[in-house]
Amino acid sequence: RMKNNHYVHFLNLLKAIEAKDNHPAIDETSKQVLNEIALGVANDLPLTVSDVMSLKHIGSPATLHRKLNQLIAAHLVQAAFEGSNRRTKYMNLTSQGTAYFRRLAQAMHTAVQG
Repeated sequence: RMKNNHYVHFLNLLKAIEAKDNHPAIDETSKQVLNEIALGVANDLPLTVSDVMSLKHIGSPATLHRKLNQLIAAHLVQAAFEGSNRRTKYMNLTSQGTAYFRRLAQAMHTAVQG
């Protein structure tokens, strides 16, 4: 039954999280970009801005650039130089971006436990 499906329960929790005032309003394409950035950070392989622009399975470079700027404006990600290399910017989650994924993880945990 779908009522007892953990994933459906998670989706309902996700909707509730996204309805909260403190949750940044981002569209589905921006979420895909955010997920890619988070995967890079989690795997200690942060994406460069160029890497994000080449995510053709998500959208065109112009779309990706616009979505990246939206994520930066929402304070979920930031571009930063690493070490002495001043030519390449790497995408990292901000504290708000990390908190967003923490809330999603809590929702997943709740869905599986509930």
